[in-house]
Amino acid sequence: MNLKPYREALSLPGLRSLLLVSVLARLPIASAGVTVTFYVVLDLGRGYGAAGLVGAALTVGAALGNPLLGRLIDRYGLRPVVALTTVAEAVFWTSAAALSYTLLLPAAFLAGLLALPVYSVIRQSIAALVPPERRRPAYALDTMSMELSFMVGPALAVAVATTISARATLWAVGVGIVVSGVVLWLLDPPVRSAGEAALPPRRLPYREWLNPRLLAVLAISAAATVVLAGTDVAVVAVLRENGAVGWTGVVLAGWAVASLVGGFTYGSLNRSVSPLLLLVGLSACTVPVGLGGGAWWLLCLALIPAGMLCAPTLAATADLVSTLAPADVRGMVMGLHGSAVTVGMAVGAPLAGAVIDRTAPLWGFVVTGVLGLLVALAVLPVELRRRRSDRPPPTPTVPGLVPVDVGH
Repeated sequence: MNLKPYREALSLPGLRSLLLVSVLARLPIASAGVTVTFYVVLDLGRGYGAAGLVGAALTVGAALGNPLLGRLIDRYGLRPVVALTTVAEAVFWTSAAALSYTLLLPAAFLAGLLALPVYSVIRQSIAALVPPERRRPAYALDTMSMELSFMVGPALAVAVATTISARATLWAVGVGIVVSGVVLWLLDPPVRSAGEAALPPRRLPYREWLNPRLLAVLAISAAATVVLAGTDVAVVAVLRENGAVGWTGVVLAGWAVASLVGGFTYGSLNRSVSPLLLLVGLSACTVPVGLGGGAWWLLCLALIPAGMLCAPTLAATADLVSTLAPADVRGMVMGLHGSAVTVGMAVGAPLAGAVIDRTAPLWGFVVTGVLGLLVALAVLPVELRRRRSDRPPPTPTVPGLVPVDVGH
């Protein structure tokens, strides 16, 4: 496997420390949803539906807050926004355990609105630190670090909540997020390259950057996470229906490992792959997964093709968004990308769950995979128009003259 792209990317000043901070910062953030769920169910004595509403409040707040915080970073810089969101996180996580359920709902929405924007900041900083031709391996590493965080973080939170207490897990997650905010403030990674920072700031109208191609990439990002979230739910449902729920962790871990392998392979390629093509592959490979039956090892094998396209699809969308975003609004655009991913995750799980409740577990894979294919079909005209516009104009010919082949 070609490791040269990774060596070249990691040799760039500041990227290693940025990626290390991203891994540490994402662990508590990845644990937040399951931690809140356990607290509402175990300590407040509410049902999973009530816990889901609190999780939805966090998600909706984050989806709205990501582009707003990104805009503030574009205008005022990184440190003021990190300071504001770190204080907001500290207030929420230290007070959450003292709030009634009625107060916890609006507090969760506000916490999501002012959540520490780790994901979008890391991706914005990669665009500032890494030249466009080297961003593919950098974004592949970023996506793989996110995958690792979601493999370890929620499992660790479940272990602490069930062995110690959900309240203690709340505080632990809060401490982790606040420490991450402090470290990010101290690191203060650039959000613009040296050349971009030397230019005077500009106010760009939305029509100059919020174009059909960017909207298409955001739609691809959301569709990809719909497929991933739906797959997560469908895997649990299939194993539960067949009495193999104890193998859930093994199957999901195998799926995640396949994603890591795919992400590493994608980052080592010599050229980028279209996010649209990757979404088509991810969706098409997801549709037949449920046909593997209830045997856990068959399900594991069936998930490998789709798993190997998970990280590449997300990395490719982040890479393309960073290229399409002008420096003056990159924070807002990266925030929109984060919102698209968040919305996709929020839609995919309940969509698959509703379909599974009314039909059978295998339809959870089918419906989310087909939805991904439909989104790909919807944005295909944008990609075809772009390809036509990128073609060089035909060379004019003069009547009566025969072209000469100068190569022979």
